[in-house]
Amino acid sequence: MPTSTTTAPTDTLTWLRAVDHPALLAPATHAALVAWAETDATVAASVLVAQIDPELADTAAMTQAYDLPLAASVNCVLVAGRREGAERVAAALVRATTRADVNTTVKRLLDVRKASFLPMDRATAESGMEYGGITPIGLPTGYRLLLDSRVVADDPDAGGRVIIGSGLRRSKVALPGALLARAPGVEVVEGLALA
Repeated sequence: MPTSTTTAPTDTLTWLRAVDHPALLAPATHAALVAWAETDATVAASVLVAQIDPELADTAAMTQAYDLPLAASVNCVLVAGRREGAERVAAALVRATTRADVNTTVKRLLDVRKASFLPMDRATAESGMEYGGITPIGLPTGYRLLLDSRVVADDPDAGGRVIIGSGLRRSKVALPGALLARAPGVEVVEGLALA
């Protein structure tokens, strides 16, 4: 199986084709990535994974340690609210230079009175992913995937790719923002993030 290696010029990580490296992805993430690659020919070559020190999984530490642009990092936060007794859950994806507008935009999109972050233990248990590595690829069916439109736009400070979790703390995934916008179930939202 080919395992093309790419070292991005703007960082110190070694990037590998993610589909070829299941050990660097949460099982649900790898399964979802393989299924996505079967429907989109660009996925296998364009979605990359790199191993990192798990102690450096948090965005600020990772970007500094590996000389990554902060604008390239995309945070994935899980938010829930209730309406008429039914819970609605979403993953909000925003650049690390912004923050998700949970109290207005996410709440409106979920059509709930109050939206709040999922507790860490529940988020990791339901997703099958590690805290600090939660990614939109492979989240449970029924979670809405909300992507801020600024992630899709080519930010000159981001180096042409966005960096998201792999489902594990010991690695990160990189792919073009426009490709992330085409991932199964992703909804591109204007104004999801606050500066």
